[in-house]
Amino acid sequence: MNRYTEPKYRTILDAKENELGQLQEKSASSAWKPAYHIHPGYGLMNDPNGLAYYNGEYHVFYQWYPFGPTHGMKHWAHVKSKDLLDWDRLPTAIVPVENYESHGAYSGASIEVDGELYLYYTGNIKYSAEERSANQCLAIMDKDGVIRKYEQNPIIEGVPEGYTGHVRDPKVFMKNDTYYMLLGAQRSNLTGAIIVYESSNARDWSFKGELELELNLPDTCYMLECPDYFELNGQDVFVVSPQGLEAGKHAYQNLYNVIYVLGKMDIENLTFKVESHHELDKGFDFYAPQTFEGKNKERLLFGWAGMGEMDYPSDKEGWAHCLTIPRELDVVDGRLIQKPARELEKLRLEPAEGEFSLDQGSTGISTGSDQYELVLSLESIESEIFGLQLCSSEAERLVLEFNRTEQTVTLDRENFADAFGAEHGFERSSDLEIGDSVELQIFVDRSIVEIFINGGKTVFTARVFPHKESTGIKVFADGKMRGTHSHYRLVSNQSL
Repeated sequence: MNRYTEPKYRTILDAKENELGQLQEKSASSAWKPAYHIHPGYGLMNDPNGLAYYNGEYHVFYQWYPFGPTHGMKHWAHVKSKDLLDWDRLPTAIVPVENYESHGAYSGASIEVDGELYLYYTGNIKYSAEERSANQCLAIMDKDGVIRKYEQNPIIEGVPEGYTGHVRDPKVFMKNDTYYMLLGAQRSNLTGAIIVYESSNARDWSFKGELELELNLPDTCYMLECPDYFELNGQDVFVVSPQGLEAGKHAYQNLYNVIYVLGKMDIENLTFKVESHHELDKGFDFYAPQTFEGKNKERLLFGWAGMGEMDYPSDKEGWAHCLTIPRELDVVDGRLIQKPARELEKLRLEPAEGEFSLDQGSTGISTGSDQYELVLSLESIESEIFGLQLCSSEAERLVLEFNRTEQTVTLDRENFADAFGAEHGFERSSDLEIGDSVELQIFVDRSIVEIFINGGKTVFTARVFPHKESTGIKVFADGKMRGTHSHYRLVSNQSL
């Protein structure tokens, strides 16, 4: 069968003379490029891939299309760091030039095997705009950082019977001396599933079956992407990105969403007994997260700070999207908690600290920076409606509002000159137990805001594209409230 052809399916090796340099130059001067978040030099960034602490360094790979802010031929780009703070951009790790990856090197994960880092990914194959297949592939990085594609690729050719060509995003882990591969899949009846392969050597794989995941997902869920599995504090944790969930009042409000599941994995019998499940991030721009074990054996997460099928203001500058900050995970009282990785504290300059007291009205927190961390403690709350404005000026603002009567928190990004995503709504909300105090830790980095509420029990990720003068912070309340704040300017030396 002939392969599908379209101009967007070309690699960096097909670039015209000076084309890549011109793309880099176009996006280099963007005022919206983050200072301490991983982002593309140019083109489109997509899912984080192959995350690892390997040979004394952190490695982050990510989906990358170099020729514009659109979804085309996906490469694996590569950055590394010794400390999760200062990142160096490395040569492209995977360029999809082989027949088994003819339409892109799609997402996947990594695992260390015999001193080398095995990078698993999906080779995308398209026969038409509607018809596709998928191969599972392997690249191997040695301790010198040299990456080679496995000579016997693909390690899994095609898809098993009963599934469409939408099979992708391998996650490999070892249990009881056996390697297991989880894959996101779509059944022939167009519903989402997770399928499992097994191997004794991490190279030769056999199909084991479909994982019975007791989530009772609706039939509208047509695909499960980016599966992740790990053990944390005696709990089995499964993370997945479903497509096609129906929105609830305070849940699944994005086009695509992410959930985590706590329970018990029995991989031998292909079951995951669910104890609870929740949405992982309540914001606008969060998808396809991946976790890995850090230097100190902690569980770290990066997510894609973007959303599919949306146009972003940075598109006109020739680049799109970034990753979240690294987040450290914990399981506390039956919930998965996300906190900023502790290494980020090393980015802090001396804080501007202060106290405030309100009896209706608002007060400003002095700032002139668009790259900072804000630690805010709201106390003695006797207000029904209270919150704060970020990226604020007379013309613009991002509004985080707490409602004690409804026990909810809402994030509103409508009030920007470069507002976007109207077709998907300008508000995101979450149920939240609100007493007489609220703790906030907020990271602002030019065009991305990450909000951690009450120690990371609730998290919002949002892309915003404010004007240069929109750097204000304002706290408001309709009644009494007092609080303290520490405002840190964050400075990174990353060479991105």
